[in-house]
Amino acid sequence: MPAATDRDRTLRLARRHGGVAARELASAGIHRQVLSRLVESGELERVARGLYRVPDQPLTEHHGLAVASAAVPNGVICLLSALAFHGIGTQVPHEVWMAVERRARRPMLRHPPLRIVRPSGEAFSAGVETHRVEGQTLRVYGVAKTLADCFKYRNKIGLDVALEALREAWRARRFTIEELDRYAAICRVQRVMRPYLEALVG
Repeated sequence: MPAATDRDRTLRLARRHGGVAARELASAGIHRQVLSRLVESGELERVARGLYRVPDQPLTEHHGLAVASAAVPNGVICLLSALAFHGIGTQVPHEVWMAVERRARRPMLRHPPLRIVRPSGEAFSAGVETHRVEGQTLRVYGVAKTLADCFKYRNKIGLDVALEALREAWRARRFTIEELDRYAAICRVQRVMRPYLEALVG
């Protein structure tokens, strides 16, 4: 039997965050055997590689993002998935859009399906926010960076989607012009975005 304290700590972490990652338990000094026994007893269930939850807890609307983030911890939720996370626009992506570094190995995940983009340098590292979802640390681009990305990848997602997101985020005051200009420069889309911004704020 696992030590009661480790068992209790594991279940407490899983309930508090809506789920718990195996590496989080390892960093807390809890042996992997404790996790295995809790799964065997049915007190925890494995929802993805390295991600566990208490069976009676409801899944959140961002469950797919949590699973993808557990599988690809160095990736960043981006584009349509980031817009949906921030509640911007009308897109409901059936894939998880994720940015990974250009030289990183392609992530393998059956479900949810991933749509990978590969920015490099500051275009990958800038504008990342962290959130907790189902016990998982979610790395997602902030609103201004996501909008700049939408224009950078407009051929992949559609210019109409980028414009809808820009208009809606501006009406809701979700970014400042200074923020957006910074990320537009990083993504090299300042000239592309300028006429749409002028029409928006003019």
